Amino acid sequence: MIVGLVTKKLGMTSVYDVNRIRSAVTVLQVLPCTVVAHKTKADHGYSALILGYGIPKKNALTKPELCVFTKKGLVPNKALKEFRTREKTGLHTGDVISLDVSGIQLNQLVDVCGMSIGKGFSGVMKRHNFGGLEASHGVSASHRSGGSTGGCQDPGKVFKNKKMPGHQGAVRVTTQNLRVLSIDVEKSVILICGAVPGAKNSIVTVSDSIKQQSQQW
Repeated sequence: MIVGLVTKKLGMTSVYDVNRIRSAVTVLQVLPCTVVAHKTKADHGYSALILGYGIPKKNALTKPELCVFTKKGLVPNKALKEFRTREKTGLHTGDVISLDVSGIQLNQLVDVCGMSIGKGFSGVMKRHNFGGLEASHGVSASHRSGGSTGGCQDPGKVFKNKKMPGHQGAVRVTTQNLRVLSIDVEKSVILICGAVPGAKNSIVTVSDSIKQQSQQW
């Protein structure tokens, strides 16, 4: 792709191909984006485009944030996303990026990035797939606990990064090598095979696959 896409996750459904094979897909609506700024190797060490999308609410942006748009004569956007690109993309500040301009193709492998669904404070069985304690043999009121931590070792303490209860979800997740199954330019919608991170109506980004695994479809 020339540049990545900013999309809104509409949900999941299933489709059938010509061989009547059912596939689970995620429906993504591509949002129109505006090129706000460029990053070059000479100035920043890498090439990238900063895209703005959405209409902000009144007085939602601060004066420094508004200056990013007003200095370049652009309409303010709700948020910004940065995408790595090649050195010369042919895009200029103020250009509008839509689905037909992005260069995305059918059966292309892409990486989809978004915020995972937040699940709040979770125990070790839900968070780390622990088996829990026994249902009998003297265990009472602690069947779903993680058991003892730090004992029977030297030094007898709990080391950092120990798998324990805590906040689960609401983190940035990237799902790699997903196939583009369908592209509808008129409705500005694409179908991606499989599940992508994020809840319904959340913002997810689509970009070229960085690993490009060779797969037979």
